Amino acid sequence: MSGRSDSQVVPIDEVPPEDTNPYRPVVMVVDDEVIIADTLAEILARNGYAAVTAYDGDEALETALLTPPQMLIADVMLPGMNGIELAVTIRRTFPDCKILLFSGRAVTSAMLAPAERAGYHFSLLSKPVHPDVLLARVSESLRQVDTTAA
Repeated sequence: MSGRSDSQVVPIDEVPPEDTNPYRPVVMVVDDEVIIADTLAEILARNGYAAVTAYDGDEALETALLTPPQMLIADVMLPGMNGIELAVTIRRTFPDCKILLFSGRAVTSAMLAPAERAGYHFSLLSKPVHPDVLLARVSESLRQVDTTAA
């Protein structure tokens, strides 16, 4: 677990109940801070998405092979394989998977540069992630036709 404070998590007190639609898009949330991953997944689940969580890149890849996601939401700073490396691997394995990265660090843009030079372009959110912003970005991303897949 990193040294970041759990106080960055935005409360979900008034999120509507989970949708029961069996054809909900699968959204994978990956963060090594368990409370953040679980909170974001809960927000998504209560808003009609089939949310799955993983807490590092290797676990995310294993989970994705069992439950292919329509969207990946990952922290850039993960132990071992970072979120950008995970995103590139997921995009290669699942070319139609939408990808949204998030980070609380200023160095993220520099970390994204090699992936961008290789033709991978990923959306980025800043931590802490507000539930309304998260839901809007997920909804928007899943509606778009992906023209950036490498």
